[in-house]
Amino acid sequence: MRRFLLLLLILVVALGGLWWQRAPLGEALYGRMAESRAGRNALAGYGDGLTLIFCGTGSPVPDPNRAEACLAVKAGDTLLLIDGGDGGVRKLAGLGVALDGLDGVLLTHLHSDHIEGLAPALLLRWAGGAATNPLLLIGPPGTSDVAAGYNLMLKADATYRTAHHGEAIVPTGGGQFAGRDLGPGVVWNAGGLVITAFAVNHAPVAPAYGYRISYKGRTVVVSGDTAATPAIAQAARGADVLVHEALQPRLVAAITRGLANANQPRTAQITRDILTYHATPEQAATVAAQAGVQMLMLTHIVPQVPNRFFEAAFLGDAPARFSGPIRMARDGSVLHLPAGSTAIAEDTL
Repeated sequence: MRRFLLLLLILVVALGGLWWQRAPLGEALYGRMAESRAGRNALAGYGDGLTLIFCGTGSPVPDPNRAEACLAVKAGDTLLLIDGGDGGVRKLAGLGVALDGLDGVLLTHLHSDHIEGLAPALLLRWAGGAATNPLLLIGPPGTSDVAAGYNLMLKADATYRTAHHGEAIVPTGGGQFAGRDLGPGVVWNAGGLVITAFAVNHAPVAPAYGYRISYKGRTVVVSGDTAATPAIAQAARGADVLVHEALQPRLVAAITRGLANANQPRTAQITRDILTYHATPEQAATVAAQAGVQMLMLTHIVPQVPNRFFEAAFLGDAPARFSGPIRMARDGSVLHLPAGSTAIAEDTL
């Protein structure tokens, strides 16, 4: 008993000493962690191929674990974003994906949860790469207006950054977007990377695009936001991976009931309205089977799923409709499709 009390006393004194010295210890530990993490390149270990980094897999429904729509695409030396919802770009940078080499941003459509987080992409590319030219913003008609709006909002900020850090760090001209409105067809063709836009059904949002992305024999199709439409199966035919949005009506219905019971009829009606222009996991699985893809990756998850226990309820009958692997993307999920191969490597940043 004496030995036990002595050990307990020693432990208490040691812990007390650590707590007393928590400021210098914390500074030293933080310094070591910061030095090892700052400036890291999370993509350095991936070879040539098509790499997808999911930086925003949520929706406008608040979710502490999922940012709004954001997907990074790396192909050779090219780095692009597809959409830039709130929190997505910041999460991407926090995961260790450097944006100094960002070549452009493609928008699927102009809903706020796909465009309202673009400012960090502009700043991180500008400051990280000393960009002297505007960041290209490509999308459906109205994209140029989004670019002009951002440029107006950040007009003063751009002058402050240059005045503070100097032309060598943030040169004049790099702190703005160059918008380009494009219709369906090839929207990117450089460095072996070919991206084709195709129309999807997100009415009344029109036009809204999905994208077929091909690089060195590997192909990924991104649905964007859409109701079930034959256009996706057609575009995804022969692709390796289909990245498809998903909304589970049975789970949304529970939220609708809760809002109605809480006397919030307007918000409850919104949860009914969203059912008409999104696809269910089961519908996405049917499309994946029709297209003959290897893997189905679900994103833009509605409603929020607290943890893995609820994934089966979210997926419903989807596994019965598609025999390949079905994944629910999370922020930080990575798919790497090596060039000259049929493999799909899964990872998490």
